Amino acid sequence: MDTDSERDKGIATDTTPERRARRGRLWVGGLVVGAVALTAAGVFAGTVITSPAQVAADAAPPPPDVLTAPVERRVLRETVVLRGTVVAGQTVPVAPVVSGGDGGTPVVTKTPVAVGAAVRKGQVVLEISGRPLFVLPGRLPVYRDLKPGATGDDVAQLQTALAGLGFDRGGDPQGTFGAGTKRAVEGFYAAAGYDPRPAVDDDGAGVDAASDAVTAAERAVDDARDALAENKDENRNKNLRKARDRAAEDLAEARTALGRVWATAGPMVPAGEVVFVERFPARVASTAVAPGSPVSGTLLTLSSGRLLAQGHLQDHQKGMVRPGQRVRVLDEVTGAELTAEVRTVASTRTAADAKQGGGQGEGQGQDGAPPANGPTGFLFTAVPEKDIPPALAGQDVRLTIEAASTDGEALVVPVTAVSASADGRTVVTVVDGNGRRTPVEVRTGTLGDGYVEVVPLTAGSLAEGADVVTGVAATGAAQGGRGPE
Repeated sequence: MDTDSERDKGIATDTTPERRARRGRLWVGGLVVGAVALTAAGVFAGTVITSPAQVAADAAPPPPDVLTAPVERRVLRETVVLRGTVVAGQTVPVAPVVSGGDGGTPVVTKTPVAVGAAVRKGQVVLEISGRPLFVLPGRLPVYRDLKPGATGDDVAQLQTALAGLGFDRGGDPQGTFGAGTKRAVEGFYAAAGYDPRPAVDDDGAGVDAASDAVTAAERAVDDARDALAENKDENRNKNLRKARDRAAEDLAEARTALGRVWATAGPMVPAGEVVFVERFPARVASTAVAPGSPVSGTLLTLSSGRLLAQGHLQDHQKGMVRPGQRVRVLDEVTGAELTAEVRTVASTRTAADAKQGGGQGEGQGQDGAPPANGPTGFLFTAVPEKDIPPALAGQDVRLTIEAASTDGEALVVPVTAVSASADGRTVVTVVDGNGRRTPVEVRTGTLGDGYVEVVPLTAGSLAEGADVVTGVAATGAAQGGRGPE
């Protein structure tokens, strides 16, 4: 009955296949319409709603087209770094000029000290044909044999050196080789185990002859006096007095001659038996001989005085280094480090040579010819505050010279941040958070490590942390962040 009523009202029910199919089609259609509506709503919302991150990004200034770096406040030091060498304050090549004795060829007969060994004052460093080569303190080079009767500054230097070893010159004037100096030389040689060479190589014949002449003259005077005293004949006395007076004159002349001979006789110090070095301690820096070696050229090299560092400055460095500046000396092999002070800077470009600050001249065989492969530049020396260990002698080291420093902390910027404006002013360009650029006029100061000290001419116009332009981005467009610091 219900079925007939529903059929009469024209309403389909699920009880038939046709009604169920119709209801499914209506449901699918409703879903499609809803999806379209939701999509449209999302598109609309995307056009009118913005995320917080996007809001911040949209509010930021456009990407920069320049590189920037911050203004820093720190101590700025200008440094010069170069290679150097540890050398002695004085280097003396020893090339003695000696004879072989007895007409033979001179040869080295003894080498009592090894390379690197310390040498004391008065020590024998070589023996040549049985004769010693002494090292004594002094500045003047040996240029002649020092013999009795000689005078001069070199004699005074010898007297001072011997006195320092306990052999005084006695009553001799300073700079005069007299009897007291003879005794000092004899004592010095005897203490070393040698006999000094005689100044006159005649086995004393000259002194003996002069002494004999004095003796003969003395006897003649005595005889004349006796004859005069014994004679009673007044007429004959006149002749006897004349003979006596002449004998006295002959005696005076004989004594004068003996004095001259005696003054030039005695021990001497040959030029080939002594070398003077300016400072002690001294060391044997090198040697090229052994017992039996012929004597020719430089036999050994002595270094003396405190070890110091030296190097060669190039043209762009010379104006940055001055006496009094601090130098850091680093041995890169051992890590040993010490501080020194620049002592001298050469005014002319030179090559490294064998003198290395030495004070001896060619009289002692000093070789002044620079090696062909030596470093060139302006030679400077640095004296250490503490003694350099002897093991570093001759070693290569790294030298760092503090050429300039700011007076305490200062505002510094990269060198590339400083430029010249159209009107000739020196400026840096400050960039604020909005990308606005403001030129600030500055005065530059110390330069070092790629940075330069800047002082703003207007107080407060430049501060630590401000960004300054250092260059243009490589692409000319977006390259965020700061430039190299």
